[in-house]
Amino acid sequence: MQRFKDRVVIVTGAGSGIGEATARRFSQEGASVVLAGDTLAKLQRVARDLPEERTLVKVADVSSFGQVQALVDATVERFGALHVLFNNAGIAVEGTVTQPPLEDWNRIMAVNAGGVFHGCRAAMPHLVRSKGCIVNTASVSGLGGDWAMGFYNASKGAIVNFTKALALDHGKDGVRVNAVCPSLTFTPMTQDMKDDSALMAKFAERIPLGRGADPSEIAAVVAFLASDDASFVSGIAMPVDGGLMASNGQPDMG
Repeated sequence: MQRFKDRVVIVTGAGSGIGEATARRFSQEGASVVLAGDTLAKLQRVARDLPEERTLVKVADVSSFGQVQALVDATVERFGALHVLFNNAGIAVEGTVTQPPLEDWNRIMAVNAGGVFHGCRAAMPHLVRSKGCIVNTASVSGLGGDWAMGFYNASKGAIVNFTKALALDHGKDGVRVNAVCPSLTFTPMTQDMKDDSALMAKFAERIPLGRGADPSEIAAVVAFLASDDASFVSGIAMPVDGGLMASNGQPDMG
């Protein structure tokens, strides 16, 4: 399947996890892929397995608009266009509202919400020209609250609503904007959780499919949303959560 042949895709947070899996998926389907992240060695590791002529590595801190603009400019200079932006880079902060330092609030909003804003702002003129699309990584944590994750909830909730607003504003330009909302996904960021057998048992009880996701399963949904198969899909925040959000929160009474 070559749904992205002759298309150019930027993936932020491409050095590991969902970003890496999605970059590989886009490349397998024929895209020219720009791997963006804040650690050169991680990006180079991913790039080694991808076709050199269709791959560009760029170090960028998504919390800096200047660096994101330079990323987009370099993409268009190298490949001549931009068709898909996957805003995926993100961080997590744990704690109740009074526990983490104020700097953690500023940082998580700058990276998670600010990174999506910066990417959309820099890329939109090119996406209008190409009639392209944006996929943002939000989370089920942007659709409801978690215990001791309020900073993260706020940042991901911002992405969900910003996605919907952009879809309204730029549908007339032919640009689709959607968000993917994973639940527990086994990435380097969640390794400590995976190693906690008691916590994994709780997730298995709450997720109807009984497990967390592999990053490739999230990548498959991102690729769908970015493809022409989703040509009439815009403004959605799609849970990819093994059925977690199907519950109203009450316990299993069976």
